[in-house]
Amino acid sequence: MEVSEVLARCVEGKQMTREEALLLAEANVEELPLLLSAALAIRIKHFGRTTTYSRKVFVPLTKFCRNQCAYCGFSTQKGKPYMSFDEAMNIVREGERLKAKEVLVSTGEKPEEVHPEARKALRSMGYSSTVEYVRDFEERVLKETKKMMPHTNIGVLTKAEMAELKPLNASMGLMLESISERLMSSGMPHEKSPSKDPKVRLRMIREAGELKIPFTTGILIGIGETWEERIDSLMAIRSIHHEYGHIQEVIVQNFMPEPGTPMEKHKPPSLLDTLKTIAIARLILGGSVAVQAPPNLNLKAYHTYLLAGVNDWGGVSPLTPDFVNIAYPWPSISEIYEKTKAMGFKLRERLPVYPMFIIRGWIPELLKERVKSLVDETALVRRGEDAY
Repeated sequence: MEVSEVLARCVEGKQMTREEALLLAEANVEELPLLLSAALAIRIKHFGRTTTYSRKVFVPLTKFCRNQCAYCGFSTQKGKPYMSFDEAMNIVREGERLKAKEVLVSTGEKPEEVHPEARKALRSMGYSSTVEYVRDFEERVLKETKKMMPHTNIGVLTKAEMAELKPLNASMGLMLESISERLMSSGMPHEKSPSKDPKVRLRMIREAGELKIPFTTGILIGIGETWEERIDSLMAIRSIHHEYGHIQEVIVQNFMPEPGTPMEKHKPPSLLDTLKTIAIARLILGGSVAVQAPPNLNLKAYHTYLLAGVNDWGGVSPLTPDFVNIAYPWPSISEIYEKTKAMGFKLRERLPVYPMFIIRGWIPELLKERVKSLVDETALVRRGEDAY
């Protein structure tokens, strides 16, 4: 089968097979425009020309972590282990003043399992786990604000832990990153990160579906994975989504080197490689979920992602940096608005839960009134509540 035949089938609405995806991965530079055109056609068919984003604040309650990923610029063992609730709520309140609605609650993953100072800090505050600390913080967010909503992304959680946090969250997330167990072997980026085991991460994504939690996941490209591993990662996400229907967005995140990490001199993927991956992700996923790519990880060319099938820019903050990619600041929301417009698309603000799940009623009781007060008939943020 030729590349053109595969693309025609996808545009007609046929589900892409693994073999077809592998064929597209071998597409050359001359075939890339065809690939992008097909991905864009599917994007427009299902999402029109609306491109969304979530106006957020990023609250890293702890940067201590049990993992040691070779590319990570977030994790640290310096300073005090946990941000105080007062510090965190100051960020949240200022974010609300700036018309943010999402509180991205982030932590290093269960640091108390390997760091004595984290255990000691938790005990001194009356907690036995980071999850308990996160839960109480999120309760405060809902009690002390009118419009802010937590989106929790704190690493691998058990089904019971997700169920405990579900009533407080508009949505939750966990990057799959890669289905490759090979990346956990000696000398590879996940060698010292046991919970990057793809089986563990896939289990959590699946259990989030069992709990009917609107969920964000994605892949990280350029860390040493093969094209086959990229495609298998996307296929695995699609399979779980087909079973539970709970995945709201899939992020295609390009690796960018962080100073001071073991991979600081590792070459990031090229723009063409990133565009090709985004397009194949769109073709694999069809129109069932949003495809997102972070604008801050390619400041000069992120607008071109729109031509590859991206329909969302993810969470962007008017206040806080991207603590996970601290060397790469977000563009301003007004700049994103103008660049999106210049490419022939319109920017709309969404909540941390996507419209389809608002329409389905997948909203925790504690959040229903604030969601209702913020959205219009399309379940996007209504005019007057939005900000660009």
